[in-house]
Amino acid sequence: MNVIKQTVGVDVAQKELVCVVGVLLDDFSVSLKARKAFANNMSGFKAFLKWAKSFTEASLDLTAVLEATGVYHEKFVHWLVGQEQQVAIVLPNKISNYMRTLSIKTITDNTAAEAIAQFGLESKLETWTPPKPIFRKLKQLTRERDQTVCERVVVANQLHAQNAEAFSNANSLKRLKARKALLHKQEKEIKKEIHLLVKSDPNLEENISYMTSIPGVGELTAVIALAETNGFELVMNKRQLVSYAGLDIREKQSGTSVKGKPKISKKGNRHLRKSVHLPALCAIKNCSLYKNNFARLVGRHGIKMKAVVAVQRKILELMYILYKTKTVFELEYELKKEQQPDAATPLTV
Repeated sequence: MNVIKQTVGVDVAQKELVCVVGVLLDDFSVSLKARKAFANNMSGFKAFLKWAKSFTEASLDLTAVLEATGVYHEKFVHWLVGQEQQVAIVLPNKISNYMRTLSIKTITDNTAAEAIAQFGLESKLETWTPPKPIFRKLKQLTRERDQTVCERVVVANQLHAQNAEAFSNANSLKRLKARKALLHKQEKEIKKEIHLLVKSDPNLEENISYMTSIPGVGELTAVIALAETNGFELVMNKRQLVSYAGLDIREKQSGTSVKGKPKISKKGNRHLRKSVHLPALCAIKNCSLYKNNFARLVGRHGIKMKAVVAVQRKILELMYILYKTKTVFELEYELKKEQQPDAATPLTV
């Protein structure tokens, strides 16, 4: 029998890579040929590639399939791409759901690597490409800022609790205030660094100006959207973008007895999803288009948060459209489009 597809499933840990070579034969049966563990360092990477090639057909592409878990896989995948090897990175929930179909009772690094290899053989994989350097830097900075803001909220809550106590500790209050001031200073430094990085690339600055023409969308929101999607490079359409952000609708319905409540999946990039929350609230407050749509949706089902989520989706889709078409937001055009009877109605939940 002939081999028509070949993959290497890699279960990544901090110190090792557990690998399984799998092939798909022309009768669509799967064969797992070899398994071995390698150190998660440069010498291990080289040994892995030599080992994997010894079990595969040179005439066919070999794809390394990995889970997107933490940061331990990053050096490995960048090295593989540098060696002109194909890489596919899969969301962990897809692998875990797939493993349930295999009736695997004992989950170990070896069984996980086997499942990843088999998933790669049976699925249509999207080849991973490294993010552009400027988007990689922006992603690091925007996530650092988000962590800093979250820490500051924790400190502010602690400070509030200390002030509310009957006998607060003066030294504790002093330290908490100093920590809060430091975090505020660091956030300002990060935002300045982001702004200077955007200014250093005229093309990026111009593209962000299109996105920030949307009411409620500022530079930081536009930067997060671009950084988390690598400049929308792998996004084919609006629906895919909404799904990647976890703002797509999940509904469970069967027969007459099972009718689940529709809700967003939240199975996506939480940083991207979080970035459009405040812009949506701002747009609802200050833009007649979104204010009217929000009121219409609330009048229909009476749930404000569902209407806010619909506006979040609309803003995210519009950022993508303006970036791709290099146009600015025009309120009159959007209002006219909403009034057309045959127009699509994206603001539904």
